[in-house]
Amino acid sequence: MEFFTISMLNGLSYGLLLFMLSSGLTLIFSMMGVLNFAHASFYMLGAYIDHGVARLIGFWPALVVAPLVVGVLGALFERTALRKVHKFGHVPELLVTFGISYVILELVQLIWGRAAVAFAPPEALQGPAFTLVGSAGEGLRMVWGAAPAALCSTAAAVCSPFPATRGFIMLVALLMLLALWLLLTRTRIGLVIQAALTHPQMAQALGHNVPRVFMLVFGAGAALAGLAGVIGGSTFVTEPAMAATVGSVIFVVVVVGGMGSLSGAFVASLLIGIVQTFAIALDYSLGTALGQLGVKLGAEATGSSLLRLTVSQVAPILPYLLLVLMLILRPKGLLGTRED
Repeated sequence: MEFFTISMLNGLSYGLLLFMLSSGLTLIFSMMGVLNFAHASFYMLGAYIDHGVARLIGFWPALVVAPLVVGVLGALFERTALRKVHKFGHVPELLVTFGISYVILELVQLIWGRAAVAFAPPEALQGPAFTLVGSAGEGLRMVWGAAPAALCSTAAAVCSPFPATRGFIMLVALLMLLALWLLLTRTRIGLVIQAALTHPQMAQALGHNVPRVFMLVFGAGAALAGLAGVIGGSTFVTEPAMAATVGSVIFVVVVVGGMGSLSGAFVASLLIGIVQTFAIALDYSLGTALGQLGVKLGAEATGSSLLRLTVSQVAPILPYLLLVLMLILRPKGLLGTRED
């Protein structure tokens, strides 16, 4: 029970971080039909900008400043580069976002170096948010913060702390989901955005500046990626390779959830986060499973590399297997409605 609870919480926190990333990409695609290959680079940029700003004004003010800076940079990129090639179709858009991703990577390495930077979370987020204590007599119970050392030192109790940084990821992601939902469905700005999405010419005729709406939406998507970078960079590691680490996974999330579907991205993020987390924690191979079922294997079969391959070893490719299955069985994704 303790293993299941901790693994589920870790999977949910990782999935919600993926949602923070994929929500901006989904917002940009649903508005403009652009698959932004530089989205993960804005995620990395948010982490590095926050690292620099936090040293001057502290982590909490930088938590607001860094996403705003990344959002402004994203809006400028849309205004000066992406808008110029939008009329030529999807291929030039993909190429220009692909190119800017390498420009951002080289600039980050030029300014901050190729090695990881020391980016510790603030004191309030250091340590566990709570500790699960499992014992034979009392079962599983939760203690807020760190459990007493005397309790965890006994052989009859097993303590599993849940980091406060992961809890903060979950809180920020859920608040961001609520804010996006309220913005898009309950405000005049959301109505203008949806009108520009479905009927851009009519929105233009009613006096709304559709290109400016697109620029602001692209900037908002980049800001969401920057916010995810602030949270992810302080929780995990801030390094130039962090964009490549999550870049392909967020495209899997967007496709599996459904192109342009925010709710689909949320469901797909949680699904991929939970499945991959549980897979990493399982050290079972096919040969072990067959042995426990009573299947007798010969010496040649026992030594086969395929039968000795564990679930944790294949965990990194599970999202891409899910992507392939989704494209074969349901090309629109779980909750996708977009035709193109």
